[in-house]
Parts: sequence; structure tokens; C-alpha cells
Amino acid sequence: GQSNTAILSEFLNTHFKEQDIECETVKLVDHAIHAGTYSDMGEGDQWPSILKKIMATDILIFATPIWWGGHSSEIQRVIERLDELHDEILAGKTSALYGKAGGIVITGDSDGSQHVIGNIANFFNALGLVLPPFATLSVLWEGQEKEKNTSREELMAEYEKEYAETAKKMVKELKKYAKV
Repeated sequence: GQSNTAILSEFLNTHFKEQDIECETVKLVDHAIHAGTYSDMGEGDQWPSILKKIMATDILIFATPIWWGGHSSEIQRVIERLDELHDEILAGKTSALYGKAGGIVITGDSDGSQHVIGNIANFFNALGLVLPPFATLSVLWEGQEKEKNTSREELMAEYEKEYAETAKKMVKELKKYAKV
């Protein structure tokens, strides 16, 4: 089925493009990302190609639904796979992500966004990413409930009506703080 988080990310991408910022969405569920805490977990692991994209970008957005008050298992897997970069910091090296701007996108139908934002912001901080002011976009709306079957068009219309200014401000701040 359709993903509210993918659609909200697509909505945000239109605002990046309006400000001439090239963007790419990596849908984690479409990739074989092995469990582990190293940058390369061997044969069949698609994480190294995703990590290459992360290293090449100036702005990194984590987008996740809220499940039972927490972020998705896919975002948790990303956090675990970036642990090797954190180990390098602990060993006294400069973070490979230092100075990149980070943002957070959240979808859900109930509360919990502050907790998820706090966890991801703490992780960004530990890796040297800058979380600018206003760099979060949380849409907690009953139209996103899984049994609602809200269409992509209805979601995009709601996001444009209620969140366009928030998205514009988010992109502006990320652009300002990114080391571009």
C-alpha cells in the first residue's frame, strides 16, 4: 500500500526543488540493509551504497512514521549502521558527517513526535550533524490512520494547505545551515 511518510517526503521534496536544491529519497524498505553496527556487513548488504549517498549530501533528512510511540525499525537500523561513524568520533577522529544539516519528517495519527524528534536530534548531535531551528515537519493527522485509506491526492492537498509554510521554512533553514 501507499506510505504516508513517502508522500510527505515527496511533498517536502517539491519545496526543496522550488529552492533549487537537488534531492533524492531513499526508501529504506526497498533495500536489503543487514543488521549490525558496521558500515559494511558483507555480501548482499545494500547499506554501503546508501552510506555513500549520505556522505555525498549536505542535508540529511530522516523520515519516519511513529509506531507505538517510537520511530520505525528502518530508522533504528540506520542509527545502528551509522554506529561505526560514532566509534570513529569516540576514537578522536572528526565526524564524517560533521557540519551536514539534518532534518526530521514524521507521520502518524497520534502523539509521540516530540519523543521521536528528541531521540533523532540526540543522534544527529552525537554524529556532528546540525539540526537547525524549524528543521522538523511532523504531521499527526487522523487522515493518516491506516484504516482511513486516504488517497495520495487527499494527503498532498492536506499537506499543501496546512504545512506548505512549515516546509518552506524548514528548507530555508536547512539550506542556511548546510555547509554548501
